[in-house]
Amino acid sequence: MNDVFRSAAGQFRQKIPQLTRRTEVSRLYRKSLKLLLSWAIDREIFLDEADILRSRFEDGRSASEAKAIRLLKEAKDEMHKNTHPDPYCVPFMPGGSLFMRNPPPPLEVCFPDGNYPEDAPKVLFNPDMSVCKEDTGKNYTGPVLVDFTKKNME
Repeated sequence: MNDVFRSAAGQFRQKIPQLTRRTEVSRLYRKSLKLLLSWAIDREIFLDEADILRSRFEDGRSASEAKAIRLLKEAKDEMHKNTHPDPYCVPFMPGGSLFMRNPPPPLEVCFPDGNYPEDAPKVLFNPDMSVCKEDTGKNYTGPVLVDFTKKNME
């Protein structure tokens, strides 16, 4: 990537929230399950491997502060090492076959005079069609940079 692209992408990136260790571990567990879903094509194999993964996370639950930080770093390294080259993606998310296929038109286009009906939606949607919320950090109300190589939004 060149500097011009980095500066353009930097304008659209959101600030990373400061997470507690509990939230960080739960996100790591969820990402690990999604990664496992990309590798295990049979549901029975996935369930067996998910049980093993859950037991590994349960073993580290009562760890001390220093050991928990070390386990978290090792888990992130292992997850990075085992990343699937073409991960499974939900069809309506970035990189999926249904992504933005039939997006709802903006209200300004449907009602150019500004007379919106009573039942018109009063919420904003993200490109993945989830509702924009300030408290969750998913509030892509402005222009969004969609990276199709990583299959995510930044």
